[in-house]
Amino acid sequence: MSLFKTIFTGSNQALQAAKEFLNKVIEEKGRDHKVAFPDTAYSLPIIYAATGQKMNTLGDLEGALEVVKSLIGEEKENLENALNAGLGTAVASEVIEAIKYATIDTPYSEPCAGHITDSVIRSLGVPLVTGDIPGVAVVLGECPDSEIAAKIIKDYQSKGLLTFLVGKVIDQAIEADVKMGLDLRVIPLGYDVTAVIHVVSVAVRAALIFGALEPGDLEGLLDYTLNRVPAFVNAFGPLSELVVSAGAGAIALGFPVITDQDVFEVPTRLLTQKDYDKFVATSLEARGIKIKITEIPIPVAFAAAFEGERIRKGDMFVEFGGGKTESWELVMKREISEVEDHKIEIIGPDIDTITEVPGRLPLAVLVEVAGKNMQEDFEPVLERRIHYFMNYIEGVMHVGQRDITWIRIGKEAYEKGFRLNHIGEVLYAKMMDEFDSVVDKCQVTIITDPEKVSELRVKYATPRYNARDERLAALTDESVDTFYSCNLCQSFAPAHVCIVTPERLGLCGAVSWLDAKATKELDPTGPCQPVPKEGVEDEVKGIWRAVNETVAQISQGAVERVTLYSIMEDPMTSCGCFECICGIMPEANGFVIVNREYGGITPLGMTFGELASMTGGGVQTPGFMGHGRQFISSKKFIAAEDGTRRIVWMPKELKDYVREKLDATAKELYGIENFTDMICDETISTDSEGVLAFLEEKGHPALELEPVM
Repeated sequence: MSLFKTIFTGSNQALQAAKEFLNKVIEEKGRDHKVAFPDTAYSLPIIYAATGQKMNTLGDLEGALEVVKSLIGEEKENLENALNAGLGTAVASEVIEAIKYATIDTPYSEPCAGHITDSVIRSLGVPLVTGDIPGVAVVLGECPDSEIAAKIIKDYQSKGLLTFLVGKVIDQAIEADVKMGLDLRVIPLGYDVTAVIHVVSVAVRAALIFGALEPGDLEGLLDYTLNRVPAFVNAFGPLSELVVSAGAGAIALGFPVITDQDVFEVPTRLLTQKDYDKFVATSLEARGIKIKITEIPIPVAFAAAFEGERIRKGDMFVEFGGGKTESWELVMKREISEVEDHKIEIIGPDIDTITEVPGRLPLAVLVEVAGKNMQEDFEPVLERRIHYFMNYIEGVMHVGQRDITWIRIGKEAYEKGFRLNHIGEVLYAKMMDEFDSVVDKCQVTIITDPEKVSELRVKYATPRYNARDERLAALTDESVDTFYSCNLCQSFAPAHVCIVTPERLGLCGAVSWLDAKATKELDPTGPCQPVPKEGVEDEVKGIWRAVNETVAQISQGAVERVTLYSIMEDPMTSCGCFECICGIMPEANGFVIVNREYGGITPLGMTFGELASMTGGGVQTPGFMGHGRQFISSKKFIAAEDGTRRIVWMPKELKDYVREKLDATAKELYGIENFTDMICDETISTDSEGVLAFLEEKGHPALELEPVM
């Protein structure tokens, strides 16, 4: 059977399976039975993106199957028709998976994830655009044995890729004791071939979330997934007609398929690789993914994929800090003559002296750097990276910063030979690699001697922290003559540009003004560029001619004007990976804020995902904007609309997170004591009437302000 004939056969099998499944459940549940994937604002994303139609009931899915029929077409044996038939398989698969979610209470259980929520996709936005996740691998089928499966999966993991598993390879990974889960970037989706649609859905929603794709624009969707989603498929084992047709759907989306089976090869799209040692390299090359590897002499793996690893108490060999012992970390600028390059010193006992497991020790990590371009302002930027660098070590968990760090080292890492000097090797290598334009020499001192930890904290750490806090407190938008642009997210959101100021950090929460300044020094032609504060038009709203010119230029004319301190007039655009969304609640004369982690309904009648669907992708939606958590307590937060005193509702977790700083801002600006207690949250009410009753009871200032609209 020819490749084209195989694809058409598989597509028809998918159509027939979906049709029979749908007829069966309609007979049982009725055509009006609701159908939806959980926690997404995009209905059935593939059908919605391709056709512009939202599927709400089982009856609606009958129309989706007509779409499948039209994509399969007349079965003419050419590449274009075969790829369309592959897309038909994708739509049929989504119908099958949607029916599962509509009729089965728990369609997927451990270890399988099934559907991936919008909030998870948004959380992946920053690591995807920064390259911490350089690509997306889909491993489908069954490898010759579990050893080969583990080797390939771990290779992707060690390179930081986000890896999805479908089929019997999941059992092979379990058998080989591969560490899996979203936090480790290896996600088992499901055993049925149709489960692969859940990773296709991730790619499609990336286009909707970040790219502001208009639903129904199939050509635009295919262009986006081809050029902006760095994904590929590994297909192992005997390839059924259904698997082959699913592969054709992947190829249509721009994702190369690499298989260990003999197939009719299509250059750069469908490749055979029978040498399993070369499988990963072939896959990366086919998708044009380049991995930057820093060789670090440590006995465990090192990759961004281990960032989310958690060391449980039963797996822990030793811990530092966490409120049980003293623990701090510091990066200090030194003169060139004061630093001995690559010196790693341990002061106090190493972890191999521990006699009772799990053990506890105090810990101080002092990183001293020198360079002709190094500035004291860059110290906290480099210091924050310690959190990531240590978390990238397999078997090490790092939480917190400054003098509230909490670090655990697992038993498995210890048994492989991991010791404290290896932390020094990691920090040295990464500081020299990532900050080579400002760091010429680096030395690392790791201290576990209790007296020395306390002594050096008083001598070096605390004074440095205090000096930085004073410096940051003095940094206001008025105190500088330069803002910075950040277009890091344009690889996913072409129309979006962030303007970062001392009082308004990037909406992802990851780029402060100092970060942007340091990024410019590190990469002069990179994503962060200076924007002079010139041509002021309105200081209250935050409008400058130079800012508008910069935004228009970087967005290639998609956005021509932004106000930095207003939500109602030309608000700054959002890419989609924002931490929070602020939206207008006219009846309360104020604004609701919701963070990405909150999964419930808001008083606006929408979830975070639904609000995000109208806010992200580089569009301007007056009355709504994405922003970072820290911006909430800024004196510039919606300053043009009377500022923070317009906040009427936010989730309790977020309210508690910003309480101290928000209360301080409200007291300083408006003389309001304990303002956060006047803000409603979901434990009080999520409906308009309940929120208004609470605001009236508390005498919320928004009720007395001029109408916001």
